[in-house]
Amino acid sequence: MKITAIHLYRYDIPLKAPIAISLGLIENARNLLVEIQTDESITGWGEGSPFWMIVGETQESGLAAAHDMAKLLLGRNPLDIEGCLNTLTRYLPGHVTTRSTFDMALFDIAAKAARMPLYQYLGGSKRQLVTDETIYINTPERMVDDALRIQAKGAEAIKVKLGTTLHDDIKRVEAIRNAIGDTTPIRTDANQGWDVVTALGVLRAIGNWNVQYCEQPIKRHDIAGLRRIRQASTVPIMADESLFDATDALRLIREEAVDYFNIKLSKSGGIWEALKINAIAESAGIPCMIGCMSESRLALTANAHFASARQNVRFYDLDACFEHAADPVYGGITYNGYLIDLPETPGIGAEIDADFLKKCQKMAITL
Repeated sequence: MKITAIHLYRYDIPLKAPIAISLGLIENARNLLVEIQTDESITGWGEGSPFWMIVGETQESGLAAAHDMAKLLLGRNPLDIEGCLNTLTRYLPGHVTTRSTFDMALFDIAAKAARMPLYQYLGGSKRQLVTDETIYINTPERMVDDALRIQAKGAEAIKVKLGTTLHDDIKRVEAIRNAIGDTTPIRTDANQGWDVVTALGVLRAIGNWNVQYCEQPIKRHDIAGLRRIRQASTVPIMADESLFDATDALRLIREEAVDYFNIKLSKSGGIWEALKINAIAESAGIPCMIGCMSESRLALTANAHFASARQNVRFYDLDACFEHAADPVYGGITYNGYLIDLPETPGIGAEIDADFLKKCQKMAITL
């Protein structure tokens, strides 16, 4: 099999409303989309969501890098996933979100060629996945309204974005807990917004309020600070922005810095690296979560396949499309409330609506 053409798309998806995290305001999903065609009429689709404030990439930089990466893959065998990805990494180190887009498309082709759904191609089984839903930074009153709405829909857990001031963040969690009662777990995520002192203050205050964990309380590079917080907090600590690749995973484990890992395909460089991160985590007894940026159901489906195939993935945060004002994907995962059902078709099992694609700026790279 040989790659004969690659199409790149500027994949813009409007949001229902802007959403706020401690790192900034997100007004729409400015994603990357790649379509890899082969001489055996098997096409692979991949999507990346470049959050500049986390991965250091934008849609513009991603498209520029993807154009060069695509030229390197023309004529190659797409089933040589490791060889293809090593070629991209040697040429442009970093660029994890852009590389993850190609990674996803290559795995889509490989699973289609094997006539297996992706979770089966990865050596796993179909498991029941249950996503949480995220509340973004707002006034306590608005966040309470969102929490009550999510609880009424039957959520098993509610994720709450924090990362502002000690007083304000405690007030947010306290208001939500008082409104929804004690039963529904709260998952918190500061997105690097605190320093060590503030993190310890918040976590001590909310530690008895059925908080399952706190994601990335402080800056990504401060591993010693993460370790200090973990040692002093009754709330388990989860690495997100501190965890990009297998090397990061090893360092976090050596330093005994966190209790859990948050794996995101757009952050890790794709499925290939995510498999390595999870294997390292599982060996060290570190459970993982599958997370997301602002992907459509195409990439969310690939994330769900990965999570289903690896039993060490225990938590699921695949709610990005809940914020989207348009759904350009057909096939793919379906949501029954917060239950996720995976497609049984070969590959990822999701593609992009042709009419939506016509509206997207496109670049074609061919032999």
